[in-house]
Amino acid sequence: MQQFIIAGIGTEIGKTMVASIFTEALEADYWKPIQSGGLDYTDSDQVRYLLSNSRSKTLPEAYRLQLPASPHAAAEAENITIDPTQLVPPSTDNPNLVVELAGGLMVPITRHFLNIDLVKQLQKEVILVSRYYLGSINHTLLSFKILRQYHIPIKGIVFNGSKVESSKSVILEYTNLPCLLEIDEHDKFTPSLVKHYATALNQNLDNLHKGTL
Repeated sequence: MQQFIIAGIGTEIGKTMVASIFTEALEADYWKPIQSGGLDYTDSDQVRYLLSNSRSKTLPEAYRLQLPASPHAAAEAENITIDPTQLVPPSTDNPNLVVELAGGLMVPITRHFLNIDLVKQLQKEVILVSRYYLGSINHTLLSFKILRQYHIPIKGIVFNGSKVESSKSVILEYTNLPCLLEIDEHDKFTPSLVKHYATALNQNLDNLHKGTL
């Protein structure tokens, strides 16, 4: 059984692409607990399009909100009360599961319940997604620190975007996390591209298991 939470260092840093790759590699089911905005074509729709295997399913969200904002703000705008106890993965016969958060770790789901609280509640290993940009070292290390503070296990880190070796090296040295995958900058993701990265990811996970990564 392999079950992971895809957590980013912020928003718009490639969580859905990474979630697609992990879902494809593990032939897992995919679940996004809360979708805020983009209901005409959700992250679940995007993942469904990018998958090639016949086993994976996209599970229904617990909450679908119209406003592209933090869940607490989107829910308040629609007079919806989010109940954290309802943020439970739907039943499935697939032992492998990939969960994608809505936004970064400190994003509020309610005024008193953050994404990091949901991660703690779900009790699954985290895949931390970092994207190369000015300030990403700070955001990555802060995300790492809060996960450690909450005693949440981290499987490894995925880097996304045009590579900056000086950023990558200092992050890996400070966190002592394995780099599970590096994703280049792409104008568009396709099922074949996701499958390509899924093959590389499976090899890296196998090497990690063997202690050679």
